[in-house]
Amino acid sequence: MKKFTFLMALIGGFALTAEAQRIETTPQTTANVGLEPIKQGNWMVGGSIGNIGYSFEGDQFNINLNPRAGYFVTDGLAIGAQASLGFTAIKGDDNVYNYGISPFVRYYFPGGASSSGRFFGQGDIGIAGSKPGSDVSLALGANVGYAHFITQTVALEVMTGYNYSKANVNSGGGQSGLGVAVGFQIYLPGRR
Repeated sequence: MKKFTFLMALIGGFALTAEAQRIETTPQTTANVGLEPIKQGNWMVGGSIGNIGYSFEGDQFNINLNPRAGYFVTDGLAIGAQASLGFTAIKGDDNVYNYGISPFVRYYFPGGASSSGRFFGQGDIGIAGSKPGSDVSLALGANVGYAHFITQTVALEVMTGYNYSKANVNSGGGQSGLGVAVGFQIYLPGRR
């Protein structure tokens, strides 16, 4: 009788394993979050993982990494700081390494929003420099973007806008132009 019970348990285990293997899941690509991630008291941490742009003032190509952190002072309005680490290739000249830090303000627009995404505008003003070069100068940015929530706390973002820096880039001139950034943000709930 013990052998029969053991055999039935073994067959039942195989049947459950076979059934479990037939279940297919698809990765989560969207989450209905409403206003919860952008409520007052929450934090956001992340940044753009690639910022690719072309300068109006010369044949230059740049790519940047912009980590950022912010705090929601009210629903939909975050203030914070971001760093900028970048590389600029200049046609016929030495490569330039850029750096900077700036506070930012980001506002999530209530209009045009969905349960899984939000449009936003972001402005920043700070300091920037470059190597080679020894001057640190003014840096400005005005961007608009869209955050698509793939989970309750993680959003993929795309941002475009105008960025300006008067940092000493080899010939003493600055750099400005349109740029596109793709990144992510993690929204952390704060204490209420």
